[in-house]
Amino acid sequence: MVRQNLCMGIVAGLDSSSAFTHIVVCDTDTGAVLRQGYAAHPVEAKATEVDPQAWLLSLGEAATGGLLEGVQAIGVSAQQHGLVPLDHQGNLVRPALLGNDKRAQAAAADLIDGLGGRQAWAEAVGAVPQAAQPVSKLRWLARTEPEQAQRVAAVMQPHDWLVWQLLGRPARRTTDRGAASGTGYWSAGAESYRPELVELALGHQAALPEVLGPSEAAGTTPEGLLISAGTGETMAAAFGLGVGVGDAVVSLGASGSVMAVHHEALADPTGMITSFADATGMHLPVVHTSNAVRALRGTAEMLDVEGLDALSALALKSTSGSSGLVLLPYLEGERTPQLPHTAGTLCGLRRESMKPEHLARAAFEGMLCSLADALDVLRGRGVEVRRVFLLGAAAELPAVRQLAPALLGTQVVVPQPAQYAALGAARQAAWALGVSQGALDGRTPPAWQGAAAQVLEPGEELPVGQAVRQQYVATRDQIHPGAFDPAR
Repeated sequence: MVRQNLCMGIVAGLDSSSAFTHIVVCDTDTGAVLRQGYAAHPVEAKATEVDPQAWLLSLGEAATGGLLEGVQAIGVSAQQHGLVPLDHQGNLVRPALLGNDKRAQAAAADLIDGLGGRQAWAEAVGAVPQAAQPVSKLRWLARTEPEQAQRVAAVMQPHDWLVWQLLGRPARRTTDRGAASGTGYWSAGAESYRPELVELALGHQAALPEVLGPSEAAGTTPEGLLISAGTGETMAAAFGLGVGVGDAVVSLGASGSVMAVHHEALADPTGMITSFADATGMHLPVVHTSNAVRALRGTAEMLDVEGLDALSALALKSTSGSSGLVLLPYLEGERTPQLPHTAGTLCGLRRESMKPEHLARAAFEGMLCSLADALDVLRGRGVEVRRVFLLGAAAELPAVRQLAPALLGTQVVVPQPAQYAALGAARQAAWALGVSQGALDGRTPPAWQGAAAQVLEPGEELPVGQAVRQQYVATRDQIHPGAFDPAR
């Protein structure tokens, strides 16, 4: 029998995002947060490349004041899609390229053609190259900085590099399946590297970190502190939330994303689905939209409304269907459906609908219907979705909470704001610690208490919401016929 008592130990999870380091120290048995630390990175948040030493400086500042005293294990979560290129001695070849660096767009297109198209990439690694991915950054480096590229002997991502540093830069370098699945040269389906894709991108082979299982430890520091495998922010946040099969997570940022827990990787030649691996041994297929909260902000500016709270209040003065107004919120082009060069569309204008409150509500309905499209892409590939976790500051808006269950067609869970990536890293550390102590097995993570949340049901509003959704779909298909087929 698996025992869940980990001897009242404490573990830490650190999340090194693009702008800050956040550390949570947790009880191993319950996951209760005992103390926290925070520090901003000493770099501009919008920087596209940085000396990784900045991450260590931020980590050190966040851990001051005895924060890690008594900690037995640490898990590391970090920003995804960064590329840390190293030479034969393990020294930095050039500053790390971050995930927000979009200079590799042409390089990604070159790689797609170089392997024989989208289908070939989907079959090889479960994803079609995007500018952010390390494989595209390697091609960009080979094309624009060939002398630097020739010196690259090994490549890592931010969480890999931080774990390696915490362990004292051992000969063995490690990563986990979650972070590896975002590189563009590790197959989530086969659970193995495709080193020939590194050579295709860089022009020569490079050493890749060993991929650890979810409960494995990367090593132990000279002081006896266990360091778990670590993972990317997306995977750590999902683990911290405690999502499982049947759950989807909808993130409301300027753009949007929908991910769900699934038992297998999904190969999608259209590029709408990116197959990530998660931090538990399962998979996280993700669908992105280019427009989410940016559509709300644009509408607020158009209506000269001060902030999203005021826009939400205005929207709730309207009624379902926004008096016939339908907003297709494709303001920056769109990824789902794939319409990179299109613009947004406002339909259904009549004299009675030309009121601020109707446009405000149409913005919320359009944003949520677009995310429902993304959910349909996953459902169309057999992914089960019984409830949706709604994340992001916009999830707190009354209009979002009132409209989301009916428009998304399922139960909606709005977790209380928390550092879920850091919590997921801490939970992983507790898992690895428990395995090392014989208190847990490698298949069963510690049963921490789930996130505190508000649960919203579609209820009697479901038929009305689905009518609004049908109105949106009819408009979308009329303006962009054939662009959206969730079962492709």
